[in-house]
Amino acid sequence: MEKDLKAYLDQCVEAYNQPSFIENDPISIPHRFTKLQDIEITGFWTAMLSWGQRKTIIQSAGALVERMDGAPHDFILHHEERDRARFESFYHRTFQPLDALYFLEFFQQYYRNHESLESAFTRFLPEGASNTEAALRGFHELFFSLPGAPARTQKHIATPARKSTCKRLNMFLRWMVRRDDRNVDFGLWKGIHPRQLLVPLDVHVDRVARKTGLLHRKQTDWQAVLELTEALRRFDPEDPVKYDYALFGLGVLEMKKDG
Repeated sequence: MEKDLKAYLDQCVEAYNQPSFIENDPISIPHRFTKLQDIEITGFWTAMLSWGQRKTIIQSAGALVERMDGAPHDFILHHEERDRARFESFYHRTFQPLDALYFLEFFQQYYRNHESLESAFTRFLPEGASNTEAALRGFHELFFSLPGAPARTQKHIATPARKSTCKRLNMFLRWMVRRDDRNVDFGLWKGIHPRQLLVPLDVHVDRVARKTGLLHRKQTDWQAVLELTEALRRFDPEDPVKYDYALFGLGVLEMKKDG
């Protein structure tokens, strides 16, 4: 039975992990760029906005890129206080201007001292770690370490310490770390191995994972993420999160049929 499920999911990965997936997915925003830091900045911010309809997410992330003059890294490094006024009208669902202004502050402080956002995660990853939990915990603390960090902004950056699924962070790490010949994910970061990645658990993935018997935990929380990823590791221990394409794609397809 498990062998049949693996074969079916492998087929689905093949079908959905295609360049055609990019256009209508939030990952299309960082795919506009070739410079590492531009990909990181737009990828991270887009991932953090990724709840709700994909079309709306893409529109909101595109509006952010416009506010950064289409050159995110250059804008982050060199913009002045007065340039931030253009973000005072930025809203995406519960993401408000105050949150955007803090993101800008963190990015500017960080990129003026570091080459890549990768080290903001890998510095917390113990050698030989089986997954990225410690990296996510550490990153959350680092992100909110600046003086005056708004408490309200914390709801937009998840942490396993609160038992969150950390769907958006796990998705961002998938984008940055996974690499194959399809080039949907970027595979730019080498300090985290694809085998350490954890599945981005959203409503689509959760529903399909339960229907297929890959997930049994009642709550949709951090432990559910670990359980599902462990189940997927049985199918591919070196790249378990490639099955995110299958579970997400099947979930979206199912939703369209129901609609």
